[in-house]
Formats: sequence, structure tokens, C-alpha cells
Amino acid sequence: MQENHPSDHDSASDSDARRSRLPASPPAPAELASTDPLSEVLRGVRLTGAVFFRWDVSWPYALAVPEGRAFAFAVPGCQQVVSYHVVTEGHCFGGLLGAPAVRLEVGDVLFVPRGHAYAIGSSPEECQGARVELEPALDFFRQMAAGALPPVVVDGGGGPTFSRLICGFLGCDELPFNPVMQALPALSIVRSPAHPDSERLTSLVSYALDELQAPTLGSRSVLLQLSELMFMEVVRRSLHEPQGWIAALGHPIAGSALRALHQAPAAPWTLATLAERIGSSRSALADCFTRVVGQPPMQYLARWRMQLASRQLSDSGSKVSAIARQVGYESEAAFSRAFKRWVGVAPAEWRRGGGR
Repeated sequence: MQENHPSDHDSASDSDARRSRLPASPPAPAELASTDPLSEVLRGVRLTGAVFFRWDVSWPYALAVPEGRAFAFAVPGCQQVVSYHVVTEGHCFGGLLGAPAVRLEVGDVLFVPRGHAYAIGSSPEECQGARVELEPALDFFRQMAAGALPPVVVDGGGGPTFSRLICGFLGCDELPFNPVMQALPALSIVRSPAHPDSERLTSLVSYALDELQAPTLGSRSVLLQLSELMFMEVVRRSLHEPQGWIAALGHPIAGSALRALHQAPAAPWTLATLAERIGSSRSALADCFTRVVGQPPMQYLARWRMQLASRQLSDSGSKVSAIARQVGYESEAAFSRAFKRWVGVAPAEWRRGGGR
């Protein structure tokens, strides 16, 4: 089999990716404008509705939420839990455990995308003093995920002042490659009034509040879908100060390269063919992509192929050889070597472990 010889800017560790010789061809320039890498990545990492409820709390109060991996069991097959909290009445404070808490007003969203432990409370002092009580927290999520608890949770110290929040927890894939979550900060506060599209999230919150207040047949499914939609809207709002992979989407060279790779990940890409397709020199593409995205283009392609393959291995009964062809490898052996290099286990072992 003829091989594509690596250029000076190709990564030597990606020789398996360069050996792809498949009928798929790189997309034409006109096709790239319609490609949405963010949607592709979010679809590839699989979001799963986990827990969604309204939280009515009276002052004083404080709650420490453990790391997401601790209660990932709430969503079978997920690797990590991301969470967000939308303030609908009153105000509160929130922050990572051990870090200063920030005040949140009505319409603000506390967003924790990478599963860090954090606290929500009625004052900065309450948040600072909050400690994780692991067993009660795990029991709560276990019961809520099973539908054994009401969709409105009343909590707090019983004082006359109270806050009301909508709380969403979703499962997602963290491994082998989740560029969106890796690019987001550990915690962010999304301010509603400052965002031009506030009405979209406001409408979703209003819909969710109505469904939580008067649940009917099918409410659980509706609420889980609303939870995912609200999460997607919060992610898009978090892009107002982009960095890393997210910043690369708007870059004229790196963004075009990302769109091309996501449009046709199984195509027989080399650095030269990618540069030619987006109208760049190889050196400019390699330097720009590595600087903005944080890794060379062919390395990124190999890792994204492994993400796509991991989903197929977990969710389908397809043969490993068929999955190898679907993600850009003619040889099952080459695919298996690449998968073990990037993921740490062989494809068959990943499948036996259910993607965990």
C-alpha cells in the first residue's frame, strides 16, 4: 500500500492517520462554509439528560456539590457530569470549592462544564464554609435520576429570604477527546442581561418552570430534552470570550482547517492536502493551527477519529474493521495501533468496558 510521506510539519506519531487510503475525498471549498464543528463535536461526545429540578431554598443555606465523576452513575455509560444552575428568583452566590464565591442575580447561570466540585450558598461566607457530604449527595442524585423525588426540591435554613434556581446535570463523554469541554473554563458565570440572545434561554426557563410546576404525562422526557437545550444555549453563551479550540473556530486559517477535517474526517488527509484545500501554505497552516488549537492538524485529526470510533465501539455492534474504515483507516491493525496509542486500551477492551 502506498504511503503518504510525512512533511516537515507532520507529527511522526500520526503515521497511522496518514496511511488512510479510502474512497472518501476532502470536501470542496464551497462545502466548508456550511460545516458546523461545534455541533459535530457536541454530537460526537453525546450529551445525555441526567437530573433536572427546581430548587427553592430559604436563607441561610449552603450546598457543596461533589466532583462530577462521583455521581456519573446517575447516567449509565457517561464518563463525566456537567452542571448548570439558572437563578429565576432572588439571588445567591456560587464558586469552586476553595475559591471566592460570586454573586448571581436573576437570569444568571452558574456553569460547571468539567465536573469540578463547587458550592452554592446565600452568602460568600456560607459558600466558603460548605463541605462536600458525599454519601447524602450520592443518595440524592441516585433517587432523583430514578424519578423517586419530586421535581421541586425545598431546602434551606427556613429564613424569610429565599432563592429559586433551575438545576441541570447532564452526562457527557470526556474521553478520549472532548475539545469543547477542554476549552471551557472550570466554572463560568453567564450574565443574562449582557447577552443579546437572552430571550431564548428565558423562554426555555419559562417552559421548564411550567412543566416542573404542573407535571403531566411525558413530563420527565420533556424536562430532560429541555435540560439539554438549556445546556446547549449556555455553552453558546460561554463563547463570548473564546479560547483554545473555540477561538480557533473564528480564525481564518485554523477555523477553515477545522471545518474541513470535521466535514470529512475519514478522507485521506495530509498536511499538504489540507493546506491546499483551505488555500494556505503548509508552514502557515501548521504554525497557526498548533498555536491556536494547541496541537498539530494531523494529531488533532487522529484524536478526533478516535472520538468517533469510541462512540461506534460503545454504541454499535459493528466489527472493528468496519469502524476502522468509517473513521479513515484501511487497515484494522493500523487503526488498533492508533486507538491504543491515543486512548490507552485496545478497541476490543474499550468496547468490553462500555466506553469507560
